[in-house]
Amino acid sequence: MKNRSSSSAPEGEVKWPKRVATAADAVRFIDAVGYCSLFPSWSHPLPSLYYAMARRVPVTWDRYAQQLWSWKDDLPRRRRVFYVKYFKGHSTFISVKLLAHFLTMEDAAAEPSDHARFYAAGRISADARDLWEALEKHGPLATLELRHACKMESVAGNKRFKKAMLELSRRLLVVHFGAEQETRAWPSSRFELTSRAFPDAVHRASEITAEAACATLAQKYLQWHPGASLQVLARMFAWSKAEAARAVNPRGDGD
Repeated sequence: MKNRSSSSAPEGEVKWPKRVATAADAVRFIDAVGYCSLFPSWSHPLPSLYYAMARRVPVTWDRYAQQLWSWKDDLPRRRRVFYVKYFKGHSTFISVKLLAHFLTMEDAAAEPSDHARFYAAGRISADARDLWEALEKHGPLATLELRHACKMESVAGNKRFKKAMLELSRRLLVVHFGAEQETRAWPSSRFELTSRAFPDAVHRASEITAEAACATLAQKYLQWHPGASLQVLARMFAWSKAEAARAVNPRGDGD
């Protein structure tokens, strides 16, 4: 975690009326803001759950960070929230209520067996296809199990694994689904296909247009950051400025 010496909050943080103290509080916060990071970021203006818990920066490995680290394993496993590395690879919580909109925007409402179709269309790499196929075949797998299933046990294989897993995460095709103690070191991440972990969201995504999805996600951000510019939204979602403008004003109405 990168710390800043300043005690001022990053611009993306929001004023939450009550300190987040329980798992239920955490889910309410994530549902309210729609999507957030785990820890404060000065480079990516999102609310963070850590700041809603600790109400201060910089981040230290304190009781709040330890509790948050436990929730990022437990809440997705219980299907209370969606946890993935999304915004430029940043660790992100997404509300289950908005997950379908993200899936629509990313065109990620896939079936468990769709890895061949995505690969043939050039949408995922061969390594990402192999990880996806292993998860389809074996169900949820921890990191070392998944690397072994895909013959990525070596140092070079681990680099390929990390790159391919980030690819699948960024496309919202897999979800962090708890943790498993595979060695004496830190617990390993456990992964599952989004289509199996959150089938209702995948189904709802087919009923939402891409334009409506982008508009909903932009409006949710502007609800908490009313002064945010089109440039901020474009940078956040990897949109062009024109795409950001359409998301903010989908009907094309004048000011």
